[in-house]
Amino acid sequence: MTEFLQLHPDRLLPAEPAVRDVARRLYGEVAGLPIISPHGHVPPAWLAEDTPFRDPTSLLITPDHYVTRLLHSSGVDLADLGVGQGDLSEDASRAAFRIFCERWPLYRGTPMKLWFESQLVDVLGVDLVPSGDTADQLYDAVAEWIGRDSSRPRALMDEFDISFLATTDDPCDDLGHHRALVDDPSFTRRVVPTFRPDRYLEPAGASWNDDVERLADVSGGSCDTYAGWVAAMEDRRVWFRQHGAVSTDHSHRDLGTDPLDAGEAERLYGLARSGGISATDGDRLRRHMVCEMVRMAAEDGLTMTLHPAVHRNHHPGTAERFGADVGADIPVAVEVTRALAPALARHGTDPNLTLVVFTMDETVFSRELAPLAGFYPSLRIGVPWWFIDAPESIKRFRSAVTEAAGFSRTSGFIDDTRAFLSIPARHDMARRLDCGFLAGLVAEHRLTEDEARETAHYLVATQPQEVFGL
Repeated sequence: MTEFLQLHPDRLLPAEPAVRDVARRLYGEVAGLPIISPHGHVPPAWLAEDTPFRDPTSLLITPDHYVTRLLHSSGVDLADLGVGQGDLSEDASRAAFRIFCERWPLYRGTPMKLWFESQLVDVLGVDLVPSGDTADQLYDAVAEWIGRDSSRPRALMDEFDISFLATTDDPCDDLGHHRALVDDPSFTRRVVPTFRPDRYLEPAGASWNDDVERLADVSGGSCDTYAGWVAAMEDRRVWFRQHGAVSTDHSHRDLGTDPLDAGEAERLYGLARSGGISATDGDRLRRHMVCEMVRMAAEDGLTMTLHPAVHRNHHPGTAERFGADVGADIPVAVEVTRALAPALARHGTDPNLTLVVFTMDETVFSRELAPLAGFYPSLRIGVPWWFIDAPESIKRFRSAVTEAAGFSRTSGFIDDTRAFLSIPARHDMARRLDCGFLAGLVAEHRLTEDEARETAHYLVATQPQEVFGL
């Protein structure tokens, strides 16, 4: 028998009736507010060229490593899902979509189920439960939706009411797609680049020297010395700011910001340029470079986001076959207090610095991040994302950080997604959960309902603008 999807209006709200009633009212105040998305991975070319989506699989499955990693864990070859395969034939796309539908029960209890159901019902207008029996019917319905003019990226920016969206961009990018959007009077939404320099801050990396040569070329200077590298980075940050950037994004194994003296920095940089730096010295130079990034952020005002605690490409065979960002990244523990101490000693009270620290290590929320953000005016706690952007994790986050840091020291919700159609679902999830948390405080007489309403609006509409300088 065919089953149909029904999105319950109280999904994710508290189960206790009196608290749920408060949460409903709070959610009603923020449900329709515009989406502010300060960090994500939507390709700017999609919007600049208004590129139609190709097929249901490349739209909903292949780019979403949340989806593909669970299928992989159940024995599905990533290649059969279109990962790393380029443009798929219709037969290959349909086969991959069928694999997903047949294994739909794998997603029970996960946020992926919530997001996917919301995409199907609210965006695609499809209410069939995925299964082997419904796979072809679902595929055809999504393919028909893709063919509409109203399903192109620009139209969806309006439909989703995304008022601000930041992409993630290499420092050497010419940002031509962003210029095209700014110069197009028919495009009224704000889309900006984000400066993502990770590969240029890993001197022991295999491609680092080639990357630095490219950096020198586009900056018009020389990167033969460390001082030249610093100048090139500052030059590219200016370029990004001129093209609307409001933030930089960084992800390394740890949060170290230990500075080196000038002579040691130049010595290690010379070793790296000659290809002779060790992994240990590479980490030392990288931590110094990250401290430089904090200094630059304090000077030019770009919000700096850090998200460490990831063992990237955990399975070498998958990385060799498919490359990065396909779900083989695993969270690890991270130390915060001592790691950030050098940078915060220098810049932690600078009114021009905004430093947002994310983590997938939940143990540091109440022990380190909340007390640090509760003291340093420059520091904000990044909300849960990547692995922990899930209902129970978001609830734990609010409980862990609010007592020491309140609501004002967090970042606002960050969707961090490559799956464009899931952006509204992810923001809706966060709004529902935050309203549920606030409703609990109202029920315990720790907040008035007016205070909770003001806070709910602040978290959705005001805080991300404040943190990212919009």
